[in-house]
This record gives sequence, structure tokens and C-alpha cells, in this order.
Amino acid sequence: MTLTIFLFLRANPSWLQLTRKQRAKISEESLGATCSGPGMKLRYFDAEAFHARISDIAMIEAEDPKAYYFAIEALRDSALLAEGYFELLEIIPSYEDGFRAYEAAHVA
Repeated sequence: MTLTIFLFLRANPSWLQLTRKQRAKISEESLGATCSGPGMKLRYFDAEAFHARISDIAMIEAEDPKAYYFAIEALRDSALLAEGYFELLEIIPSYEDGFRAYEAAHVA
């Protein structure tokens, strides 16, 4: 089963003060680099126009929970979080259609 994790993020004013080119570079070096390893997939969503507290949502798909864990450790050390450009507000791990997998394995 593929583990899907939603990271709810909030951009801080220091992020918005950067140029778009600077933001792209930091984002790629942080999220892009840490969440693009083997068995990992990253999707990124903007939410600031629709939510006052959450500005961005990162959706990570990981084939291996260990790879995901290591990616989060690296992300916490990256400029995106360590330099305070973003706050990580919530982490929501999930399995798509997990109940179906359970039923297939346990329901006769």
C-alpha cells in the first residue's frame, strides 16, 4: 500500500519578502530534493486564496514509510523550515482506500 501524507504549511512573511526566483530555488532544494527519492512522489497545492491559516499543502506519496521518515527529517533540516520561511502546521498520514485493502484481506 502506498502511504499518502498531507503536509499543511503556512508561509511566513520572510518567505513572501523573497523574490519568486529565490523562492523557487529554496523550494526545489528543500521540498523537491527531499521528497523526490526512489519510491516517492510530491504534489504541491496553493491554498492561500481559500484558507487563512494554511497557505500550502504538500502531498507526498511514499512506497516505504522509512523513505518518508527520512525525507521529513531532511525537510526539517532544510532552509524551508529551518530558516523559518514556512511552519509545518499539520501532518496527516493516510492510505487511499485503506478500508478496501483491509476488507480484501480480512472479509470472507
